Amino acid sequence: MKIHIDIDCFFVSAARIIDPSLHNKPVAIGGRSDTKIFDKDALHQSINMQNSGSFVPTFYKTYESKDDDIDAFRDKEGRITGILTTSSYEARAYGIKTAMNITEALKLCPHLIIKAPNMSLYQDLSYKLHHFLSLKVPLIEQASIDEFYGDLSGWVEESDIEYFIDKLRHEIKKELNLPVSIGAAPTRYLAKMATSGAKPFGCKTLYAYNVNEFIDPLPVGSFVGIGKSMRQKLQDAQIHTLGELKKRRGTLESWGPYAKELYKRVTGESDAPIQTTRQRKSIGISRTIEPIFERKELRRRICILARHLSFALLKLDVIPTVFHLAIHYEMNQKSHKNLSLCEVFTEKKFNALCLQLFNEADTQRRLKVIRLSIHCSSFTRDSKKELSLIGFEEEQKMKQLTQNTQKLREKYGIDSLKWGSELS
Repeated sequence: MKIHIDIDCFFVSAARIIDPSLHNKPVAIGGRSDTKIFDKDALHQSINMQNSGSFVPTFYKTYESKDDDIDAFRDKEGRITGILTTSSYEARAYGIKTAMNITEALKLCPHLIIKAPNMSLYQDLSYKLHHFLSLKVPLIEQASIDEFYGDLSGWVEESDIEYFIDKLRHEIKKELNLPVSIGAAPTRYLAKMATSGAKPFGCKTLYAYNVNEFIDPLPVGSFVGIGKSMRQKLQDAQIHTLGELKKRRGTLESWGPYAKELYKRVTGESDAPIQTTRQRKSIGISRTIEPIFERKELRRRICILARHLSFALLKLDVIPTVFHLAIHYEMNQKSHKNLSLCEVFTEKKFNALCLQLFNEADTQRRLKVIRLSIHCSSFTRDSKKELSLIGFEEEQKMKQLTQNTQKLREKYGIDSLKWGSELS
């Protein structure tokens, strides 16, 4: 049997550990894009290479603002900006949802308590939970900052599963003061579904004899892996529940390999092993900003994003071969540019490449930009590409300079050395 462990309202639960007075109150954690990295005197930037997930950035500030409440989301004019990353169950009773605008949320619940995010705390608690689980379950996989999978096969008898996971959730609450919900099922995909049915702070076990009874009435969108486009395709085919999906094997198989695999996951025919360690296959950085028209300032910000991403790539010790830059403009306009390049990685070359991608992707130059994103993938350790040897000797000199710069940043911080173009 596989199990899925999910921390209930993780960010809120973490805030309640720091401030117990928040218990049983409508609480929400606001999200804000850390644009302080663009300040010319920016300091205290940190990086997380292990945990990831929704609203959990790879790059974040290690010290938190003194403003821990709604004031943390006021701009210079005093306007409240930002969205919610999560909310307590007490807040959800008022119709408050993840990614909702803070102003809209306060209209639904005027006494809603808004707290600022504390990334350092989340990383610490996630690490402690991972360590605790590894002492209780032989095989543990961390899927995101607040989600874990485990394999109980050969460790716990099937007849003892319900007792084991119930005891485990209470042990976690006692040891770490974190409420978790745990689902158990024959496959990891069904275990995640069981967890959804166990929330909040509950347990649910699905066996071969009762799995259909549980999942058949559920809407197709509740199954992990069925996104917006697939959900629409299923609905167009008059498939609205997982039970109806299971009766339409031929239809799904006719849609290709992805839909065929999806069908097997829903029916429990397909599973995946627990991976105690996993390698990153891509990494990126993005920031939502106040609308900016000045292209010189936007190029300066591209250099800053490139420096941060270069630091992460060097920490991973990989060479990316596919590069992607995306621009979001006002008026809901978007543009992007891809480039495939297989050469020795140096920070200087990466900086120039990102500027090139920005210049080529910036097709709406009469519009202001509201978001910038850079993404790297297809690392040479995973791909079959071979590095170009053109200019190899010269590149080795630049590589040595990059490595020396990296050592200084690892010792004194990402912001200890900056490009001159970042300060202009």
